[in-house]
Amino acid sequence: MRLTEIEYRDAPPVEGYGPGFFRIGGEVIEGGLLVLPGLRRTWGGYGELATILKHAGQIDVLFIGTGAEMDFLPRELKAQLEAAGIGVEPMASPAACRTYNVLLGEGRRVGLAALAV
Repeated sequence: MRLTEIEYRDAPPVEGYGPGFFRIGGEVIEGGLLVLPGLRRTWGGYGELATILKHAGQIDVLFIGTGAEMDFLPRELKAQLEAAGIGVEPMASPAACRTYNVLLGEGRRVGLAALAV
């Protein structure tokens, strides 16, 4: 079997996470994490939608990490993202980070908004 190293061109992958933080691109982000093309910073949660909507057209799907456990998204949040042409995939934050990394490594147009575990 031949293994090849994954090259991340568009954004750095999530390297790790723990209670109240994420590590991405060698930087520790306290609290929630938002990663979009050309942007990585803390994310204040479901009420902080404007920055994501500004990136409509740059991503096809947004993985939303709901914390330690899978939870439903507010209907209004999902409706606004889908109206902007952004697919929405909610899942527990650890699964959202892993899925984001895999699709990012495939060169897909993805974003990540994750609440801390």
